[in-house]
Amino acid sequence: MSMDESGRVRPSGGGGEPTPTAADGLCLPSERVRCEILEQLPVPVAYFGRDQLLAMANRAAADSVGRPEASIVGLRPGEVEPGLFLEGGEGLAEAIARVLRTGVGEPYETHLMVAGSEHIWQAAMSPVCDAAGEVQGVSVVTLDTTEQFWARRRLAVLNKASMRIGSTLDVGRTAEELAQLAVEDFADFVTVDLLSEALTGDEARSVAHRDSIDFHRVAQKSVLDGCPESVVPLGGIHAYDRDSMVGRALIEGQPARITLDDDALRLWATGEPTRSRSMREHRIHSVMVVPLQARGVTLGTTLFCRHRTPGAFGAADLQLAAELVSRAAVCVDNARRYTRERATALALQRSLLPRRAARQKAVEVTARYLPNTDGAGIGGDWFDVIPLSGARVALVVGDVVGHGLHATATMGRLRTAVRTLADVDLAPEELLTQLDALVLTLDREQPADSAEGATVAGATCLYAVYDPAAGCCTMARAGHPEPMLVRPDGTVEQLRLPSGPPLGVGGLAFEAAEFELPEGSRLALYTDGLVETAERDIDTSLAELRELLGRPVLSLEEACDTVMDALVPEQPNDDVALLLARTRRLDAGHYASWDLAADPAVVATARERAAAQLTAWGLDDAVFTTELVVSELVTNAIRYGGDPIRLRLIRDTALICEVFDGSSTAPHLRRARIFDEGGRGLLLVASLTERWGTRYTGTGKTIWAEQPLPGTAEADLL
Repeated sequence: MSMDESGRVRPSGGGGEPTPTAADGLCLPSERVRCEILEQLPVPVAYFGRDQLLAMANRAAADSVGRPEASIVGLRPGEVEPGLFLEGGEGLAEAIARVLRTGVGEPYETHLMVAGSEHIWQAAMSPVCDAAGEVQGVSVVTLDTTEQFWARRRLAVLNKASMRIGSTLDVGRTAEELAQLAVEDFADFVTVDLLSEALTGDEARSVAHRDSIDFHRVAQKSVLDGCPESVVPLGGIHAYDRDSMVGRALIEGQPARITLDDDALRLWATGEPTRSRSMREHRIHSVMVVPLQARGVTLGTTLFCRHRTPGAFGAADLQLAAELVSRAAVCVDNARRYTRERATALALQRSLLPRRAARQKAVEVTARYLPNTDGAGIGGDWFDVIPLSGARVALVVGDVVGHGLHATATMGRLRTAVRTLADVDLAPEELLTQLDALVLTLDREQPADSAEGATVAGATCLYAVYDPAAGCCTMARAGHPEPMLVRPDGTVEQLRLPSGPPLGVGGLAFEAAEFELPEGSRLALYTDGLVETAERDIDTSLAELRELLGRPVLSLEEACDTVMDALVPEQPNDDVALLLARTRRLDAGHYASWDLAADPAVVATARERAAAQLTAWGLDDAVFTTELVVSELVTNAIRYGGDPIRLRLIRDTALICEVFDGSSTAPHLRRARIFDEGGRGLLLVASLTERWGTRYTGTGKTIWAEQPLPGTAEADLL
């Protein structure tokens, strides 16, 4: 026998080379020995004649189909094993016919069920020719490549899993990716159920001591449209009894393979009749239960079912499913941990942001804050509205470098510092100077090899103070975007403020600018996340922001929503903060002022004027206290201050008494001894009022005191 270049098997002799004989010095086997050799070969060998009938097969070939050798001789390929198939959709008979017709050998892969187990055979089909070169039949030599097949398939599926599962830090998306991949490769119906702790990011509790285990259905996929096999809707809550097949697999923490015969279905129906009925209706015959476990924590369970695929799940399927679920479980656990950290950071940040409207009437305010969703973590954007003395208000917007808990905590420290500095009535540029020094200190305290790896330097801030009595607004910025001003006539302009470095740079001065704002003007303060996006450049964003702010709106809420909806993408890659404020003016009916001479005799006149003004405002109950406060503050200004001296009363959210003098001497609150003649004035003021303080100007200082409005007079404001 010999083989030509096309793979044809030719008998020797005839027109070819002479057939070797014993005379040539070769020891040739007899026909019987040849048959014995063929019979004892460990690989299946079969021969089909021109009529496509099996003419010869060795013992290994008969064993491969699980039938006696004598019973398969004379059968056609499809009759030998009706389950044979080819990936292209052709059976063994078609492949043999093609080899007989073309005379060209070809490979063939076949899947056989032997003793209930699926085997994969790789067959090499070669034409057998006579001496004239005519094809007389086809020899089929097969090798059991089951292990190699499953190894290749496992590697291919795992390769796809590495690229497709865990593409985001979203628990639901990860579960969907797992279910979709399994349905594409080896299952007909897949469900992924998670414990509630896995969805909320909390630490999962042990399932070993639960009588009933509750799950949330987060993903389900099927080869049938709409997943009709499922009795639980997507997002629904359901339970497995601890003694059920799923419950036992979950408690033991081991994957299980279940063949759903009648006994198994009856057992399933005992505790879960609805599921059992669905399984019968859809003829689910094989199930794998694989717990979702990662880092020693049980997160949920995954069910793989077959009803359209005739073969049951095998050991190789269970191993593959376990590896897939193990990979997905790590991704789910990462997403769970991220969800927990994000929720913690978001809760911390929201607790540090203003939780209710500040008690002030200088401006009408509304704000929006939107955290980023790109997985980098919550950022450090913040805003604040701080009531100041003299019915003024401070508007603040800032942005801390970085993301995560460190950035959020830093934001809280800076916001607290700003409120503290604002409470001592520092001018905007002075406040930023002090804040810059604080940031430098915080950076020095941060170790170079800190695990957070974040610095405070680079934070930005815009600080604005609006005075409703004068209608002016003083602003300073530290590396922050300039605000927008919408005038009452609808014109919009970006206010040009002196450029200041980001906080933490040090060594550079901050400058302030003052603007007169007509009543009804709108100020827009924002962080860079609103105008700096990957989709458009900053100039385009600023132009669009001006256009959006210029649109007529009925309320600040509507204006805020209009801007956020238009400029902020669905998945922002940075935090966004927007603060809108509509200015109000303090009309002459809500404040009164008098210039006073530096003469002790004028104190009585000051008391009389203050009492008369309170009576005109209908605040008779506050006359006595206010007379005492006016008397002490004016006396201090005359004794320790200097010209000019001015008294002002303001009726706002509180009754405010202010005394201005030309001295920068700081007043001090002290406790006088029994025999001291003085030193009780400021102590008396502090005792009678809600709060008091001092603010400095370029020409002197103002000592002020606030007391709550008595009765219902607070309702009649501005």
